Amino acid sequence: MVGVDEVEDGKIEVIGPEIDEMPEGSVFPLGFMIDFYGRKMQEDFEGVLERRIHYNLNYGEGLWHVAQRNMMWVRIGKNAKEAGFKIKDFSEILIAKFKSDFPAIIDRVQVTIITDKDVIEDKIKLAIEKYARRDARLKDLTDDVETYYSCLLCQSFAPNHVCVVSPERLGLCGAVSWLDAKASNEINPLGPNQPIEKGECLDAEKGQWKNLNDFIYANSHNTVEAVNFYTLMENPMTSCGCFEAIMAILPLCNGVMITTREHGGDTPCGMTFSALAGTCGGGMQTPGFMGLGRRYITSKKFIKADGGLARLVWMPKELKEFLGQDLIDAAVADGLGADFVDKIADETVGTTEDEILPFLEEKQHPALK
Repeated sequence: MVGVDEVEDGKIEVIGPEIDEMPEGSVFPLGFMIDFYGRKMQEDFEGVLERRIHYNLNYGEGLWHVAQRNMMWVRIGKNAKEAGFKIKDFSEILIAKFKSDFPAIIDRVQVTIITDKDVIEDKIKLAIEKYARRDARLKDLTDDVETYYSCLLCQSFAPNHVCVVSPERLGLCGAVSWLDAKASNEINPLGPNQPIEKGECLDAEKGQWKNLNDFIYANSHNTVEAVNFYTLMENPMTSCGCFEAIMAILPLCNGVMITTREHGGDTPCGMTFSALAGTCGGGMQTPGFMGLGRRYITSKKFIKADGGLARLVWMPKELKEFLGQDLIDAAVADGLGADFVDKIADETVGTTEDEILPFLEEKQHPALK
């Protein structure tokens, strides 16, 4: 969000190579900087509009966008390039959709697309600072509210998937928090983020409410009858395909593991991230497997009915470092101690249950007690 004099309506700029300078099959960095001005624009709306980048770019024939924030993947099909698609055309789509979808809050918009690695590495610092400020606002919120929010943005990929966002559980994509969904509903009361009064509690421990079940059933095309918010093992939330991470049960270790889109290697459950995505993605409800946002791991409600954070026995080193002090603080709050993070195995310890079990035993991991 910028001032009226800081944005030139409709301006498009590409910094770095255009598609004609990219060899077929190559991989390039990609960044979007979008400046909005609107008389009714609020900073709270930024996260809502940012998530619409995913939704809007997938309108393009031959284009594919998945994930969010600084972890997105974008593919340009050969058919799109042959039809004359240019990198700058991403901006044409975004400007047109933002102005047509949000005329009440957006008066002017300009887009800068970056394909130069050095420029992206500099500008991404601004984005990461903004992400941290958004995440910090959620820390004092609890699920003890009467209203949760739906998110149906990913139904273009997974028609039967219904994401329900609560104060202590952000969307699987990691980009839609309860505050974001609330703001989205204020912008567009008929949009993808609908308020849901929880209603009668059917199971307080597992986190199941009648009204939520009714909403999910109706909006999953009568496919998903019940969802438990606080367990992986019985009627977990469905998963789309935009999840930041995937959790899976490890029976031998009496715990769970989590892998991420960024970790391309093997995991102790015997499947890579891509293989796991095929197992639980697409709107399927798969007990023992579930997509999730990274920050949900530090939530007080993280698989609470299954033992919470104490059941986490393996995660990629990168994820452990990404969560950093927040993971330590969550462990302390759960009574696990500041050294609990050191008891969680990663790929440097092993990528099979047989390899990591001796480590867990040596560290006296609480999942084995």
